[in-house]
Amino acid sequence: MSHLTKDQLAAMLEHKNRQDLAALWIEPVRLAMEEWEINTDARVAAFLAQVIHESASFNQLGENLNYTAARLCMVWPKRFESAEAAAPFANNPERLANLVYASRMGNGDERSGDGYRFRGRGLIQLTGRENYARCGLALQQDLLAQPDLLLQPSAASRSAAWFWKSRGLNELADARPGGDAVADFGRITKIINGGDHGLQARIDLWRRLQKILAGA
Repeated sequence: MSHLTKDQLAAMLEHKNRQDLAALWIEPVRLAMEEWEINTDARVAAFLAQVIHESASFNQLGENLNYTAARLCMVWPKRFESAEAAAPFANNPERLANLVYASRMGNGDERSGDGYRFRGRGLIQLTGRENYARCGLALQQDLLAQPDLLLQPSAASRSAAWFWKSRGLNELADARPGGDAVADFGRITKIINGGDHGLQARIDLWRRLQKILAGA
């Protein structure tokens, strides 16, 4: 059983207020990991590497959808083929979320407002009405009525740990005889991120966290 300490968590963070952040997050994170069986050094290192990267060291719990028109064309080239097409959605997170998340992940159409209402929140950026509903049942909290609960340390941590366990990521994090741990960590990244965004940074953080947990 891995027992994460506040000092270890602080050492994992890349922020000037790392001690204050560690003090705020250590108990919610430890309880969430215990609840969802993230209970070995291998699982803890992989989980924390992902959530620390996703949340910018616990500083960003809500999805940033504030893009310029030029950036929108880069992120969603099929939706926005020109700056002119992107302009109405530039620096307009609500309108953008309602468009790009419409009729997906259990959301209603663009007019329903579900895209923005159930945008990414928590340490793993839980997204979509369906995920909010399933997670809410597991946490015994009404996340459909109160989605901003995922901006609080307890629910933010528990939702991430629930997502982790429900997607079989404990098993991917486990060291397997003859297995390729880096490849498995890449698979974890794809399940969480939908791609390989920031993969090398996540791998570097994961390796550093393994050393911290080992006391190296």
